[in-house]
Amino acid sequence: MGRARQHPALPTRDGVSASCVALPQGPWTCLLDFMAERFSRVQRETWIERFAQGLVFNAQGHAVTAHTPYQAHTRLYYYRDVPHEPALPFKANVLFQDAHLVVVDKPHFMPVTPAGRYVTQSLLVQLKQTLGLDTLTPVHRIDRETAGLVVFCIQPQERNAYQAMFRERQVRKVYEAVAGFDPHMALPRTRASRLASDAQFFRSREVPGEPNSETFISLLRVEGQHALYRLEPRTGQRHQLRVHMHALGLPLEGDQFYPTVQRGPDDTEDFSKPLQLLAKSMAFTDPITGEAREFHSAQHLRLTISP
Repeated sequence: MGRARQHPALPTRDGVSASCVALPQGPWTCLLDFMAERFSRVQRETWIERFAQGLVFNAQGHAVTAHTPYQAHTRLYYYRDVPHEPALPFKANVLFQDAHLVVVDKPHFMPVTPAGRYVTQSLLVQLKQTLGLDTLTPVHRIDRETAGLVVFCIQPQERNAYQAMFRERQVRKVYEAVAGFDPHMALPRTRASRLASDAQFFRSREVPGEPNSETFISLLRVEGQHALYRLEPRTGQRHQLRVHMHALGLPLEGDQFYPTVQRGPDDTEDFSKPLQLLAKSMAFTDPITGEAREFHSAQHLRLTISP
């Protein structure tokens, strides 16, 4: 068995942890050439400045320069920075905190971890800043567009136990969603299918083959042409709930990716029209303390849809 890969003990910077990039075999002669090509959205002059400020490190945690010779099969660590990062007009609500866990009620549009246009506006970075917990790590994730419950682990040595709990389906998760109402649709029902990545990298789709995703769907309330649904995922594939509802002819209200792409993942959002999907409740037995845990989001979806 190989040794676990060691990370240098780099501190967080304004709540942002260092990102890691592997250096493959290639033609680059210095680190600047590689970073400027690998992250082409960042201007070369910006990388020169980051190197000069000592914000790029080798696997031993030592700052490197722009002209340090390129060495394949090693790793670099760097701090992400997004110039002109958009501000999100929402705040997350901490529902629970003890020595092991932090449970948060996340708003729509906020990414759990730094991604795309958002770094300091991500939930993880904001929590590190407000709670002063540099070791905080999410043990599962939900889409940026989805609101509701997210669980974070505080102690690094306990992280695997909490992640395994989600991976091994020991957590009962309940979502709520708003979509059109079909009086001819028999509910409750289970949707099981095989999901795979779509040609558009940010989407998933159903394909033939043995199912790798399963969702139990039931009806909570009907109001006019729309309904509130209870969704219980038995698996955790990307966009599973959104794809399953779309496959039934009931795409979720406010969904910008299904059935057709209304905007790209990095395009400007309309905050007045969030995806009507909410991680409403979660229950599990804490693998560290043995306690029964149950949490509920305080948020509610909008069943009355504006035209």
